[in-house]
Amino acid sequence: MDLESIECVSSSDGLDEDEIHQHHNTLHPHPHPHQHHHDFSKPRSNATNNTTIPGPTAIAPATSVHELLECPVCTNSMYPPIHQCHNGHTLCSTCKTRVHNRCPTCRQELGDIRCLALEKVAESLELPCKYYSLGCPEIFPYYSKLKHESVCNFRPYNCPYAGSECSVVGDIPFLVSHLRDDHKVDMHTGCTFNHRYVKSNPREVENATWMLTVFHCFGQYFCLHFEAFQLGMAPVYMAFLRFMGDENEARNYSYSLEVGANGRKLIWEGTPRSIRDSHRKVRDSHDGLIIQRNMALFFSGGDRKELKLRVTGRIWKEQQNPDAGACIPNLCS
Repeated sequence: MDLESIECVSSSDGLDEDEIHQHHNTLHPHPHPHQHHHDFSKPRSNATNNTTIPGPTAIAPATSVHELLECPVCTNSMYPPIHQCHNGHTLCSTCKTRVHNRCPTCRQELGDIRCLALEKVAESLELPCKYYSLGCPEIFPYYSKLKHESVCNFRPYNCPYAGSECSVVGDIPFLVSHLRDDHKVDMHTGCTFNHRYVKSNPREVENATWMLTVFHCFGQYFCLHFEAFQLGMAPVYMAFLRFMGDENEARNYSYSLEVGANGRKLIWEGTPRSIRDSHRKVRDSHDGLIIQRNMALFFSGGDRKELKLRVTGRIWKEQQNPDAGACIPNLCS
């Protein structure tokens, strides 16, 4: 469908939309976003001023032993079973099938020989997390290191931009700059918002119709998604919020979304999902405000030939009441 037919007019922090004459971008998949990948084994650079930020001091792995445990094919660390050829050259089990059972070093047949000595050496090692340059202070036994790194709170985040298969990864400041500069996402400051979504032909709905806006409040960044997609045989509209940080931090915040007209309204309240959860995972779990097409057209009024949805909402931080042990909302002014 023609995404140019969708318009989003937005305002924030209580301003009337008439005061802000700014069209929200209809976000197309970025044709070729720059493939920015941080080298997390080195000190990282600030995304905005190119200032080098040294990583925290950590114990680097012993080079010689670490090199012994590096697969010569994929260069990843090897875990049991570690295979070797008759001449003693080693490689990981994943690459053994990729090289068609031939040693990549001497081209001899590999067979099914395991390098038990190297597996024992690995058991005795303790190594820092590979994200130590990003701040992780942890040191793990060799065989526990990989499991930790898959859930490490210091691991980089994937770009939260949906629909373009963007492979960029980085920390939050880098991704905010990337969204603004490469994907041309609208950025707003404040914890309240007032969006009006307009679509000329609401009966044409495809899974590629979506929009993203980033809000900055409480010193954090939030991604507001709005999209149209097929749910079974019926087209629906959905709005939801994601937190640019980890899940345990996301639980400190709540948000509400409201849509309505003609004396009726739908209200959604929930906790924003972390961008650790992919856009598709959140959408497919229906964790947000879902508006059926018939109801959306009813809210639009008129002859039901044009979609006009006004979605308002706010974000607040839950504060722990030390006396009652209960959470009380902290609303930004």
